[in-house]
Amino acid sequence: MTTAQQAPADPWPAPRARGPVDAVVTLPGSKSLTNRALILAALSDGPSVVRRALRSRDSLLMATALTALGAQVDTRGEDWTVTPGPFDADAQVDCGLAGTVMRFVPPAAALSTGRVGFDGDEHMRQRPVGEILRALRDLGVTVEGDALPFTVAGRGSVPGGVVTIDASASSQFVSALLLAGARYDRGVDVRHAGPPVPSLPHIDMTIAVLREHGVHVDDSAPNRWVVQPGTIAAVDHLIEPDLSNAAPFLALAAVSGGTVTVRDWPRRTTQAGDALRDLLARMGCTVEYVGLPDGTALRVTGPDPATGLEGIDADLHDVGELAPAIAALCALARTPSHLSGIAHIRGHETDRLAALATELGALGADVTEHEDGLSLRPARLHGGVFHTYADHRMAHAGVIVGAAVGSDEDPVLVENIATTSKTFTDFAPFWASLL
Repeated sequence: MTTAQQAPADPWPAPRARGPVDAVVTLPGSKSLTNRALILAALSDGPSVVRRALRSRDSLLMATALTALGAQVDTRGEDWTVTPGPFDADAQVDCGLAGTVMRFVPPAAALSTGRVGFDGDEHMRQRPVGEILRALRDLGVTVEGDALPFTVAGRGSVPGGVVTIDASASSQFVSALLLAGARYDRGVDVRHAGPPVPSLPHIDMTIAVLREHGVHVDDSAPNRWVVQPGTIAAVDHLIEPDLSNAAPFLALAAVSGGTVTVRDWPRRTTQAGDALRDLLARMGCTVEYVGLPDGTALRVTGPDPATGLEGIDADLHDVGELAPAIAALCALARTPSHLSGIAHIRGHETDRLAALATELGALGADVTEHEDGLSLRPARLHGGVFHTYADHRMAHAGVIVGAAVGSDEDPVLVENIATTSKTFTDFAPFWASLL
């Protein structure tokens, strides 16, 4: 076993930035794009390749789930070959802590002639999925159970048609139905009724990927998405870097007064992580595209540490996955901050609002938890244990704070740093190498 592969200490002493960090980072591929591409490849009309696929627990769980249904997914190299196959056998799907597996795979499993059981990690049984299961029943699918564990009893086809759901808890409810909808007899006409849908960029991402596969999607009416029935064409995908995974690295520039450059940052993208450009600029960072010999990159330079970060008043409703990293920066800012519009992140890997308030507060942050957000005021932070609740974004928040506060005698100790493998294998040694 190499040093990079050895299990990190638990809790892990987050290394502190002892001066401005200057680094160029290559990020792993986007989990959101990888798992959408894998689903559509398994449902398409021929073999295809997902290039630069993210190798992480979530994406490997997706590949294993699709293989259990009957597709062939070769994950041995950097580029994963997917060959569709008949969904004709009983199967068991392990969702782990992957929301995309728990929500995206059941609508595809409904096309099987077998019984497909779903279960996952203990905490996964608390995450919302009932709205998708109810929608599948309304579309003519037999589903046993209303939460994990549950079983989809396929009949080889799905009638499809109009379905009304409340997607206010997760945009994945909409994406899940759209991804498989073209294979339903009448397609699918998804209508949302309820409070605003969070994380709309993720639905835009789903629609963009569907259109690349030749699927006709009409999203012209608010809160309505119509997928016409038809073939899903086999298309090779080149996966963009995971821009949300850039958050801790760009935050490292922000807290150290240094410069971090992320390679291959797309000029146009549907990824929610692209909002980091605006958010960090508002907090006092310099944000610019730069040309590297091998392509375009994004460079972020933090403010002079003597000046410090500006607090921010931000509605993160559409980009809630960035909330933990931004909250960590706000806890270190010299002026107050208020983050709102993110009640839905209570239903992620953990109740992220409660977790952030608890863990940042334990390190000395002046933080108030609200129903849909957090208020943070300037305070002097210190070392201590930062619990992650098996949530990779919480771990990101912990290492950001750890880079800025604490000491050799009183570091920030991040519990279960290994949870970052959900989207970034060997995150801990890579992070330490930058410091």
